[in-house]
Amino acid sequence: MKGKMNTDLGQVLISPEVIAKYAGETAYECFGIVGMAMVSVKDGLVKLLKKDSSTKGINVEIDENNEITIDFHIIISYGVNIETIAENIISSVKYKVEEFTGLTVKKVNVYVEGVRVID
Repeated sequence: MKGKMNTDLGQVLISPEVIAKYAGETAYECFGIVGMAMVSVKDGLVKLLKKDSSTKGINVEIDENNEITIDFHIIISYGVNIETIAENIISSVKYKVEEFTGLTVKKVNVYVEGVRVID
């Protein structure tokens, strides 16, 4: 489902892919994130995604009330506090996506799929 806004001049539809791209760019700005992850249901393997295909690690759902739920599957840097990273992602993404779209972000879920040592 696409996000809808009615204006005096007509209707604006926002694709979930656009929101995912913007949310992903916002998340990459947060300290401690190595990248987005894609989990293979078949194998149970976690794959680090390149930055240009990072939206595969982000799931955006827009309900009938135009409220957005965003799921992040991330890989974090070793030695960084997971709770701090998650809180930073949640607050940054919620604020910036609401400013960008004009829609309400109902929930941001962060799934840590792996840890990497970064030199």
